[in-house]
Parts: sequence; structure tokens; C-alpha cells
Amino acid sequence: MSYSLTPRSILRDVTLRDGLQLTGKVLPTDRKLEIARGLLALGVPELEIGSMARPDLVPPMANTLELIGELTPDELDHCWVWVATPRHVEKAAAAGARNFQYCFSASESHNRANIGRSTDDSLAAMPAAVELTRAVGGRIQLCIATSFTCPFEGDVPADRVLAIANDPRGDGADDIVLADTLGQAVPAQVAALVARVKAESPQRRIVFHGHDTWGLGVANTLAAIGAGASVVDGSLGGLGGCPFAPGASGNTSTEDIAFATRPDWLTPQTLTALVDIATPMLTELGEPNRSRTAEGTRSEAHAFEWVRPA
Repeated sequence: MSYSLTPRSILRDVTLRDGLQLTGKVLPTDRKLEIARGLLALGVPELEIGSMARPDLVPPMANTLELIGELTPDELDHCWVWVATPRHVEKAAAAGARNFQYCFSASESHNRANIGRSTDDSLAAMPAAVELTRAVGGRIQLCIATSFTCPFEGDVPADRVLAIANDPRGDGADDIVLADTLGQAVPAQVAALVARVKAESPQRRIVFHGHDTWGLGVANTLAAIGAGASVVDGSLGGLGGCPFAPGASGNTSTEDIAFATRPDWLTPQTLTALVDIATPMLTELGEPNRSRTAEGTRSEAHAFEWVRPA
């Protein structure tokens, strides 16, 4: 029986970027490649595979260019790379990347902490990033971090986010990503902002990037889908967080979002395989598994088809 709630939405796994960036260890390129190919083989439609952030500031991203170079062009069609400057786009494109998440913050304080410049300076550089993307036949997203709250400024007004989304300097973006960077939003907030941005940018996909800091990751994700989000982000085992946002914890779990939304590629067997990709990775990193779905698959209720066979 199908319980899919997402005929228009897809799940993007961001383990290899946002998931890894707060960990203390660098996964070798071959392990990242194994994880990426494992997720794609299961049918996960899109991945975020790395970041062009400075490796001295975000060490787990140091081998992003090596990973890009190992993936095939067909695989890279499904993959996104985090960038914050036109130079980032140029370097990633030279390695073979074609899809870029150009990210900056709605709040000035967080953008200066995260990227080292003002929000307006980041937005002013976006047309050059768009031009570089178009030159390689790629796609680019306008990612608005701290779309709901900022660790330094508190609540971020929705009008501030709408002004950025509607700024003509971002017109070349294919998608708009609304990020609940701190995981402090509630479903009504998420639904309202997604609906407003969707209404004013109907030609673009709206992506919701949530964190589970306050336990509302799945609820917020479902609210975003209900309001018109085309893509929602998750990370294996709920791994992740922002190194420049005090109080940010893990992303909403990929397993939990998948179990809640039942995409076409998810079966009891692929869910088990998804958990089996996450478990050794988290052990290698010394990180806990925060996915309630992963825990559920290990229960004794074997009459439920989603439980791992005895």
C-alpha cells in the first residue's frame, strides 16, 4: 500500500556536505565515493556532495574537488556543491561539477561569520556565479541561510527573506533554498514562508533545508511540502550542523524523511540498505545515529514490513 505524500517533491541527501562539516574527522575520498554511489544506486534523486569552503576552516570538506573528479558526468548531474563566491564556482566547474548551491545568509551577522562579507556583497557577486554556471551548462541555486532565525540576531523577518529572493541580482537562480539553519522554526512558520516565496517565484523550485535541533525536523519538512516545496533536504542519521552557527545541531534525518514521505524508490529493502550505509559511516566518525526510523528498523515488531528481517 502506498502512503506517499510527495507527488511533487523529492528528497536530496546532504550527508556529504552539511552532514560531515561539523565532524572532527575527514572521510577519505574513496569512502565518500562509496556513499555517494550507494545512495544513487538506491534511487536517491539528488545529493549534496561537498563544499568549496576553505579547508582550514571546514576540514571535512578538504577533498571535495577530489570527489568531484572521481564521479562520472552522469553521476554529477544528480549532485550539488556548496559555493559562496564566483571563484568557488569556477574551481568546482573545472573539476567537473555542474550544479552549484550559492549560499549566503539573510542575517548580516551570520553571513559575516560564515562567509566573511556582507549579505549585499554576496548577492552582488551572484550574477557572476550565474554566468559561470551557464557557461558550463549547469544549474545554480540561491540558498538563503538563516531564513528563520539567526544565532546572533534572533528572529529573521520574512520580508527580509522575500527581499533577497526577489532581488533581480538573483534572477538567474534555478531554485531557492530556504534554510532553517538553527532548527528553531515551527511548522506554521515554515509553511507560511515557503508559500510566500513559491507564490512570488512560481518558475523556480523551492527547496527546504531543515535541522532537527528542537525535534521538529520532520514536521517542518512535511509543512514545507504541503506549502509547495519541490525538494527537501536530509542527512543520514541526522548528522550535521553549521560550524559558524552556535546552537545548530544535526540535519533532519534522511531516513526519517523518507519513511514519512514514502518516495517511489523507498521499499523495506531500500530502507534497510539506507540504514546500512549510514551505520558504518557514523561508527567511523564516532557520531551517534539520531534517526528514529533507523532505530525502528531494529525493533522486535517483525509483523511490520519495515522492520529488518529477523
